[in-house]
Amino acid sequence: MLFRSSAAICGAAVALTVSVTVARSEIGAVHSIAVVNAASGEAIVGAASTYNPFRPGKQEGGPDTASGERYDPSVWAAAIKTSLRQKFGGVQYGARPKYALVEAVGKKVIVKINDVGPLTPGRIIDLNERTMRYFDPSLQLGVIHSVSVRPLSGDYWIPGPVLDGFLTADL
Repeated sequence: MLFRSSAAICGAAVALTVSVTVARSEIGAVHSIAVVNAASGEAIVGAASTYNPFRPGKQEGGPDTASGERYDPSVWAAAIKTSLRQKFGGVQYGARPKYALVEAVGKKVIVKINDVGPLTPGRIIDLNERTMRYFDPSLQLGVIHSVSVRPLSGDYWIPGPVLDGFLTADL
């Protein structure tokens, strides 16, 4: 009887430790797809490409984004077409970041819109390297067609993929 009690307590302790570790590494299940859809604006459909102002020979952009942040290829971020700036809350220097839900190739991700630019005709959004790798792991496509981008209202979003009905912040 004592062995069974000890085993049960040990099993419960291990389960608790594992669940705390998983919660800390993923920052928990944050946004359900129902919440994301309820907070989303009207979808804009077009093509997405990738950008990296540090790539040698790149003509567009620079190391600072329109919001004043440094370009960071490791975060979930994107640049919206200049003509769509107001639809996305007016990305401005020093202002709070704006967010969007990007959907393509059966995947969804929340990105921080921290830059704007005169994109190539037909393109509505430029994804930074991490975000583009989510949709195109090899970065071989260059352009993804039929991308849906919806502005998200509010400023409480955590950028990252929306998986199994929930957003996880640490992929």
